Amino acid sequence: MEKRNTKCLLRALNGDSLDVPPVWLMRQAGRYLPEYRRVRERAGSFLNLCYTPELAEEVSLQPLRRYDLDAVILFSDILLVPQAMGLHLSFVDGEGPNLAWPNGRIDLDVLKPVDEIDETLAPVYETVRRLSKSVSKTAALIGFAGAPWTVATYMIAGRGTLDQGPARALMYGDSRVFEKLIDRITEATIHYLSRQIDAGAEVVKLFDSWAGTLASVPFRDYAVKPMQKIVSALRRAYPDTPIVGFPRGAGARYSDYAAAVDVQGIAVDAQTPLAWARKFVCGKALQGNLDPLLLAAGGRALKEEARRIRETMADYPFIFNLGHGVVPETDPRHVDQLLEALHA
Repeated sequence: MEKRNTKCLLRALNGDSLDVPPVWLMRQAGRYLPEYRRVRERAGSFLNLCYTPELAEEVSLQPLRRYDLDAVILFSDILLVPQAMGLHLSFVDGEGPNLAWPNGRIDLDVLKPVDEIDETLAPVYETVRRLSKSVSKTAALIGFAGAPWTVATYMIAGRGTLDQGPARALMYGDSRVFEKLIDRITEATIHYLSRQIDAGAEVVKLFDSWAGTLASVPFRDYAVKPMQKIVSALRRAYPDTPIVGFPRGAGARYSDYAAAVDVQGIAVDAQTPLAWARKFVCGKALQGNLDPLLLAAGGRALKEEARRIRETMADYPFIFNLGHGVVPETDPRHVDQLLEALHA
């Protein structure tokens, strides 16, 4: 068995196949943990929690105190970037995020230049700096951002929608404005991730949570091409920092994405068979892809699926994770069950 006394997540992203796969969980810090709920209550609001470095550090580290995980991910939100660009952001319990343009309509002239977004985002960088000093010697520190298409969907609609219809309508109806918006988000994302790496992030991940809503040509133009720009810029400046891409819902286009985007790792959603990804997403470490609702259910089915995933990905660079984030109703004890099955 491989000794788990090095940062094995970084080894997997560098192409090593490990007997025991490194494991972390998307949304591993969140409402399913009672200690998180206590800190969230102290913070008073979700945004206060994101922008208070000592509290954001605390909730980032809470999962590692409970579980034998191989990474800590910065506690933040992908919509802090559009807020830093000049939009009003609020989170309403039961409704999720709401974004609003200053004058009530999409107006690119009101967006701040990239060198001004740090006025808002400085506390996030401080959280990364604090984590880089406090995280264990075996756990990798992950920074992240939203991919431009996904961030644009929220900026255009003002909220999440089922099919991202408002963003797709603008994309087809006024491509000039839409492409300028994508370019502005891309520029801000490169800056934001660069500052996270400067502060100590060892890996960065880009979440394109709504990539699956794009048709084939828009997927190439607005999921792949902006990612190519971001990854190219980061690779030039930080050649030793691995990058993970997550085009959720991409289906068979995962292989096109992996071939076109120079990332070290690809996160796979729960709907994509890992055996297929292993065959067609070549040359990249894979991460995934347990159904979060199976973690919420727990028990024998959870353990059997965890073992099946591990067997499927044997002798391949692999990071065990979920196909999306931990759901709030998850019993924390089920994470113990999962790790017991993986480490047996």
